[in-house]
Amino acid sequence: MPTLRLIACLTMAVTISLVTAPSRADSKVLRVVPHADLTQLDPVFASIVITREYGLMIYEELFAWDSKLQPKPQMVESWNTSPDGLTWRFTLRDGLKFHDGQAVTTADVVASLKRWMGRDLVGAKVAAVLASIDPVDAKTFELKLKKPYANMLFALGSGIGQIPVIMRARDLDGDPAKPVTTSIGSGPFRFNREARVSGALTVFDRNPDYVPRAEPADGLSGGRQAKVDRVEWRVIPDAATAAAALQNGEVDIWEQPALDLVPLLSQKPGVRLQRLTELSNQTMLRPNSLYPPFNNPKARLALAYIVNQGDVMAAGFGDEHFWRRCNAYYICGGPYGTETGAEDLKPDIAKAKALLAEAGYHGETLVFPSTHEIAWIGHMAEVVADEMKQAGMNVDIVWADWGTTAGRQANQNPPSAGGWNMFVTGASGPTMHHPLTNLGTNMACDRKNFAGWPCDEEAEALRQAFLDADEAARPAALEKLHRHLAEVQPYRVLGQYDQPVALRANVTGLLSSPVIVYWNIDKN
Repeated sequence: MPTLRLIACLTMAVTISLVTAPSRADSKVLRVVPHADLTQLDPVFASIVITREYGLMIYEELFAWDSKLQPKPQMVESWNTSPDGLTWRFTLRDGLKFHDGQAVTTADVVASLKRWMGRDLVGAKVAAVLASIDPVDAKTFELKLKKPYANMLFALGSGIGQIPVIMRARDLDGDPAKPVTTSIGSGPFRFNREARVSGALTVFDRNPDYVPRAEPADGLSGGRQAKVDRVEWRVIPDAATAAAALQNGEVDIWEQPALDLVPLLSQKPGVRLQRLTELSNQTMLRPNSLYPPFNNPKARLALAYIVNQGDVMAAGFGDEHFWRRCNAYYICGGPYGTETGAEDLKPDIAKAKALLAEAGYHGETLVFPSTHEIAWIGHMAEVVADEMKQAGMNVDIVWADWGTTAGRQANQNPPSAGGWNMFVTGASGPTMHHPLTNLGTNMACDRKNFAGWPCDEEAEALRQAFLDADEAARPAALEKLHRHLAEVQPYRVLGQYDQPVALRANVTGLLSSPVIVYWNIDKN
């Protein structure tokens, strides 16, 4: 009878052989176990992290956040603003070419920004103050505003949500609500469509025509130098197999190692661990506010009294060394990490049942899509569902792969017609740390906000008041905003966790950034 260890090793060998892509004998290949398979190829259509990683490999933005989340020029060479703050003029840097050899022009920029402003929460705030956007010539374009907007460069460099990458204008013809599938960018890597094996392998080749900026790489900003010839994302769903592959050198990076294996990996020669960002990640239970019962804020507030953060986070991440309880929408430990109004949100089933009754819930089936493909999501969903059942809620977990689960989240149909009632997910600290970028607290009543689509005009007025406030007035504006959010609960904060990246010791250059990027990384 073979041991479990032998079975894992045999599985690893089979997996590696299946996903190995041919490459030149002298090429430098970085082999990565990604946190999920790539199923969506448009980072302006989907906000899921794996698609954002892909987008940052092959596309570029006008600006980019550095490791301190400050915007720095990326595709832009120079810019200026009129004295009244109403006109912004930008000039593109030299050497920008798409992977098909065509020069990037301001026609591409204008088309890309218009689409982004119609799809992303950060872009929507730019659209709200925009009077016009027009090319001046092939390298210069102008934004004219209705009122000054201090967050303009921060927005154009956004590294969260649907990121404002620049695509070819001709790829954006047609229905703006449909995803782009051409994968022709101007970034440091090219997507190798021929090598793609769904569920197993995604390949990126170094773009030999790419001209990086001269500045050192810093976060998402600076010189995006591809130091390897090829990056291969090899999907290995089994954690033990992925760990063995990393220890044996078959892979170089494991994006999200299982936390129960981190203590073991930390003691292995040839392996090291590194935090991606100083801000902890946030997990959430997101209810669907379009349909009963969660169209009523009392039902959403009931979830806050049902969920035991300690139980849920322990199920997802194990040892409390890796996670913490937190009721701050804008990240405990971040610059806006207040818990005002949410200090007393602790399990209280009696109070939860009373709130559910006031909301008109009478035991109707609640559809809960989830996945085991990302282990912590599945484990947390199971505990949340059990706690909801204890409060008298009728929960039906629908298990699927991550791509299917994430795709279903965009479905605005009723739960009985392919929609849903709630799901568990998470987002990076840099995404959630700021009222502008936190996708879950955008409660605009346009159904263009993050899946769940909560509508609350008062919350949006308070969020806008914070964004318009100067530094001296922001603390008071933040307190008012957070107190209201704690009452209406656009989502239940489940807690925060620190997810290290596991690397071979000979891999260098991993940058501190909102998501993993693969330029600047080298292997010796």
